[in-house]
Amino acid sequence: MSPVYDCTTEDGRAEGIAKAVEAVREGSVVVLPTDTVYGIGADAFSPEAVASVLAAKGRGREMPPPVLVPSVRTVDGLATEVPSWARDLIREFWPGPLTLIFKAQSSLMWDLGDTNGTVAVRMPQDDIALALLSEVGPMAVTSANLTGQPPATTVTDAAAQLGAAVTVYLDGGPARGTDVSTIVDCTGTSATILRHGAISQEQIDAVLVPAVDVSGAEADAGADAEADAELDPEADTDTDTETDTETDTETDTESDAAGAPDDAAHEPIELVGEPNADSTSPGETHER
Repeated sequence: MSPVYDCTTEDGRAEGIAKAVEAVREGSVVVLPTDTVYGIGADAFSPEAVASVLAAKGRGREMPPPVLVPSVRTVDGLATEVPSWARDLIREFWPGPLTLIFKAQSSLMWDLGDTNGTVAVRMPQDDIALALLSEVGPMAVTSANLTGQPPATTVTDAAAQLGAAVTVYLDGGPARGTDVSTIVDCTGTSATILRHGAISQEQIDAVLVPAVDVSGAEADAGADAEADAELDPEADTDTDTETDTETDTETDTESDAAGAPDDAAHEPIELVGEPNADSTSPGETHER
């Protein structure tokens, strides 16, 4: 049985992270807690180590693992063509359970599997995971379970499934959440949710489609009307001289018609979330 380090104590955490750092640098596989479920991971830049992660889970190259990063700054070193709206999502939800798929930097010397030139990136909100990532850099990490089995929510669950395929187990206590991360494809012109998870469609929409400021729109309309009046003062004079009853009636009728609300609404842009198990779109197969 591979060693399990209790990272819920200060001394145990220091020892466990040191052993995990050593194992990752040697190309071995470790299990670590995250802000979702437990993960199994290795050095993202070691093809042999990544292959060991996939082998431990019993899955093939067609399901490449995401990459966990220690900071937001790491994104630009791994991905290219990061849209501004994706950076808005990062500012709002990182660190946290949101995985974003980008086009990968072509210069990177790594092999995560059949990625179609993309990379799935996430910054977890877990002190133990971040401490390890800060020491070793980006790691290829996926859920710590055999393919087809439930994700591990305790280190015991992970060890029961993965056994000696893992060199070091870091025990951070029971997982804080059982929901997997939400996966958003950022390789197109707009965001597409590939997998619904801990962050809802509504939360993502709230960032990407801000609410319309109605009061501001009304103020702008009022300012435009006032400006029009100033440009055509004779129109006001002519209106003031029309005082007979018939004209007043017509004016009231015209005012009622002019004051009718404009029913043409600006429809909000909606993100399309179409998770499809049969899809072969880039990044769809990323699990976490």
